[in-house]
Amino acid sequence: MPKLTGPVLVVDDDEAVRDSLKFALELEGLQVRLYSGAAQLLHDAALPTDGCLLVDYWMPDMDGFQLVARLRERSVALPAILITGRLSGDLGRLAADAGFRRVVEKPFEDGSLLEGIHEALACHAEDQTGLRKTP
Repeated sequence: MPKLTGPVLVVDDDEAVRDSLKFALELEGLQVRLYSGAAQLLHDAALPTDGCLLVDYWMPDMDGFQLVARLRERSVALPAILITGRLSGDLGRLAADAGFRRVVEKPFEDGSLLEGIHEALACHAEDQTGLRKTP
């Protein structure tokens, strides 16, 4: 299995959510970078080429779908996980269509967020090293 590399880029306008995610993910041995919104992430001149995105759906400057679309336009291909306070009917399908690997509902209680992050980091590492077989 490839080594899990790169930071988890957490983009959420709620400071308490950002801080609690940073604490929990660092306890798991993950590197974490925090962003208060889409604009702050988009203005980061030093975005990593590995890692994964953990993006809130509802943010004041732009939603998570718009942010990931803007990143893809800039050829930033980090795997993305959408987090939301309310998982509604079609959100999962829409997120998959937009390129998100997973949608996780707050509060993060069942381990699916951490599982999704590990999966995203592993798949991205495999893609970078060419170890994963393409379908």
